[in-house]
Amino acid sequence: MGKYFGTDGFRGEANVDLTVMHAFEIGRYLGWYYGREHKARIVIGKDTRRSSYMFESALCAGLTASGADAYLLHVTTTPSVAFIARSDDFDCGIMISASHNPYHDNGIKLINGRGEKMDEEMLSGIEDYMDRAAAGEMDCIPYAKRENIGRTVDYAAGRNRYIGFLISLATRSYKGKKVGLDCANGSTWMMAKSVFDALGADTYVIHNNPDGLNINVDCGSTHIEKLQQFVIEKGLDVGFAFDGDADRCLAVDDKGNIVTGDHILYVCGKYMKDSGMLGNKKIVTTVMSNLGLYKALDAQGIGYEKTAVGDKYVAENMRANGHILGGEQSGHIIFGRLANSGDGILTAIKIMEAMCESKQPLSVLAAPVVTYPQLLKNVVVDDKDGTLNCAEVKAAVAKIEAELGNEGRVLLRKSGTEPVLRVMVEAATDEKCEECVDYIIGAMRDCGRLIKVK
Repeated sequence: MGKYFGTDGFRGEANVDLTVMHAFEIGRYLGWYYGREHKARIVIGKDTRRSSYMFESALCAGLTASGADAYLLHVTTTPSVAFIARSDDFDCGIMISASHNPYHDNGIKLINGRGEKMDEEMLSGIEDYMDRAAAGEMDCIPYAKRENIGRTVDYAAGRNRYIGFLISLATRSYKGKKVGLDCANGSTWMMAKSVFDALGADTYVIHNNPDGLNINVDCGSTHIEKLQQFVIEKGLDVGFAFDGDADRCLAVDDKGNIVTGDHILYVCGKYMKDSGMLGNKKIVTTVMSNLGLYKALDAQGIGYEKTAVGDKYVAENMRANGHILGGEQSGHIIFGRLANSGDGILTAIKIMEAMCESKQPLSVLAAPVVTYPQLLKNVVVDDKDGTLNCAEVKAAVAKIEAELGNEGRVLLRKSGTEPVLRVMVEAATDEKCEECVDYIIGAMRDCGRLIKVK
């Protein structure tokens, strides 16, 4: 990760960590970089946060000042920006969103012309320019003049074309299906209902009244209990919960149970395997996927690979190895032949496909994934690598792994930004998880490395 850009863009509190000047500088660099040999065309979307409008204006000012044309999708989803960047031959796409964060945060996500997250080399170039601009070197890249100054273009038609693409993916009508949607007062507040109405569903929507301040507030995929209650009260067949920018989706089955990203990977993976659509019969997960998923996949003869946490790493593995399905427990699901990044509405459509074609409720399709209790504690240490290499810690991990056998697992991860180790254990019971995590933390204390448990 760089100085400003993390695995999911440049994110922070609006006008504190991420300011309008940052947005202007990012626009300046992108407009100059892509406009060196032709008139740059860059597409921009935003979520419903109050500050998104401010950042949109600042980005447009920077882009047009460098000579680029900025095409505005207005309020839309991150995956729609990726789709339009790829399908309409834009140089790159920009999404203004802090995803599932509270309204006072915002972020700038950069997407290349293939609809993928921007590569590290480009991000490094942007960060270098931002540092030079902060030092007073604002003119180190040229301003456009006269007829070369860029313009902004209303591109709402691109958003509509993306909606048409989603509708085209359905294999059959949803007539007779009662579907609940929790739009998190975010990017899907109009779009999701339009899609499901067009496909014939009886659509019931909650949290679709954004006011700039209520995005993700007690709603959406981070507060799915509201959708669980809604599904039961209304007697719905299924519910889908999106996050603020709709690059992920979690579901609620007909019995009101949460269907996590792990369950979705299993349901879609099994359906695709049974239908001959899974290619090499492997899916890509992260190290945080639950042991219950792997046991269910083993029973179906479906292979898997594990990456570091982050849909970026899942996508990289999929591209490198030709896999066509992957994702995270949090609901970032990637269908490789249709998109290059997570797409919440697309995920909902693929779940509906599995339900409709199998003629089974989601509660039955997801039942084979029996989630193991999982406990994670964050431990502040004086030296992350030194702690991991400590003999006492290695011995403690080996002891717990031997004790758990095939009925649990241990995962130690380093934080990328803090002096923190994440200690995670899955086991048959919550009590066993607690016992094992505390045993490993005790070994860290014996090493003299532990500062505190967060």
